[in-house]
Parts: sequence; C-alpha cells; structure tokens
Amino acid sequence: MIPYRRQNTIFLVGCPRSGTTFLQSLLAAHSQIASFPESKFFQYLVPEPEDQPRRYKYGLVSRRSYPRMKAFFADELHRPELLKHLSKFPFQGLYTRQFINILHQLKQEKGKSILLEKTPEHINHIHEIEKYVPGAKFIHLVRNGTDVVASLYEVTRKHPLWWGGEWPLDWCIYRWNQAIEISQQHLHKPNHFIVRYESLVQNPNSTLKNICEFIDIEFEDNMVNDYSRVASDLTRLASGRTVKTEIERQPRNKFETLLNDAQQQSVLNHLSQVDITQLTNKSITTAALLD
Repeated sequence: MIPYRRQNTIFLVGCPRSGTTFLQSLLAAHSQIASFPESKFFQYLVPEPEDQPRRYKYGLVSRRSYPRMKAFFADELHRPELLKHLSKFPFQGLYTRQFINILHQLKQEKGKSILLEKTPEHINHIHEIEKYVPGAKFIHLVRNGTDVVASLYEVTRKHPLWWGGEWPLDWCIYRWNQAIEISQQHLHKPNHFIVRYESLVQNPNSTLKNICEFIDIEFEDNMVNDYSRVASDLTRLASGRTVKTEIERQPRNKFETLLNDAQQQSVLNHLSQVDITQLTNKSITTAALLD
C-alpha cells in the first residue's frame, strides 16, 4: 500500500449539528477532494484507562476499535476486504497509519488528490490526530449556539438509538460550549481554519474560496452547483444526518419553536459568556499566515 502524503489529509470537525455534513458535501463536490461517511476512527482508538488499563498504559488500540472499523468498511464503504489492512492488536500509531493509508487508497481509486475526513466528534481528539497524522489540516465549523443546541435537542429525540438516548438540554449546551472552547485553543496554529456556518450559507462562494485557499486548491463553481449530487453517499438517514438540496439562507428557527420560554432563557444564560465573533476574526489572521 502506497504511503499517504501527509499534507493532503484534511479533517473537518465541529460540534454535531453545526452543518459539517453540508460543508463536507460542498467540498466533496470539488474535482480533487475525496470524502467518505463518518469513520469515528479516533473516537474508538484510545482505550479508557479504567476499563482497559494495560492497553492504555502501553499505547495499544482500544478493544472497541476493531469491531467499529469492521462495520465501517462493510456497512458504510461496502468494502469489507479492506479490513485485512488493519492489524488486530497494534499500537495506536501503526493502526492510525494503516487506517489513513486505506482512506488514501480509496481516494486514489477515485482519481482525487486530497482526503477530507469528516467526523464532528473528532474535535475532541485533535491531540491524537496531530500526533499520529503529522501535517494534517483542520477545518473547524462554528455555528450559532442557539441553533446547534435546539438541533441537538431535537435530533436526539427523533433518533435516540443513534445518539445514545435523548440528550438533556444542559448536555446539548455543554457540547457546544466544549467545541467552541477547543476551537479557540487551536486558533494560533496555521494548520487550523475556522469557518462560520452563517457566512457559508449567506456567502457560499466567497467562503468556499477562502477554504480552498487554506487547502491550497482552486475554487470550482460546481462545488455550489453540484454538491447535492454527492451528498447521498456521505449521509446516514437513520442518524438524522441529511443534506439540504438547496442552500437555505433563512432557515426555520428551531430554538423558538422547540423550546419553551424557560428553556430558551436557560440556553441564552449559558451561551452569553461565549463570544464566537472572535473566532471569525482570528480565522482571518490565521489564513493570512499561510499566504
């Protein structure tokens, strides 16, 4: 298997329900970008120290990882034969290299040059990704907190099996705050770029041009015109992840329709301490460092 080019690996992360699948579909419509359904690879990589202390101590892969990868290759990529390229009991670094190489092999089969991996929850595993995939770039998608919280609250009730049950409102708030805090921690790094969902929806062409500049590729008009064509290969309807066939510049306000007055006030109180406008400003500075 041909080793991957490290600089051609992009990770799209953010709080779930921030629009990462939408952005993934836009980017995957580019002639040079290959992307696949969520792997959740790094969520299952590191063992919990209290459950698997020896594996954790020696840097071995969690027991949960192999079954997850088996399901990923068979059920989502429909390429079960690729599982043979993963060792069953390896060290985390080797296991990660093997997995990333497999995705790059699939990328090459599609005639593409850039791999885009989108798993929102990987925002909680940036340390492991930067450790085991040196040279990788990260795109952080940030969306208004009230919209994300309301969407999480709704989708976990519509599809509780996929989300581990119905999320309490406080947990929805915590997950958004946590994601924003993590994005803020990585703003100083030139391999991290912040994208505001609201800017993407209102000005898709200019926003995508900035992202393409960060990735070091040319913007293509078909990214906006043809993105819905590739979306079906990237989504799992059962989890509640779907992609709009048209860009909605004035989406419906779930925050006001789903939550009562007391719930709305609680959300606003918890989100008032977070200023995401600073993320937008700093992302522009970060992009300038790459020129």
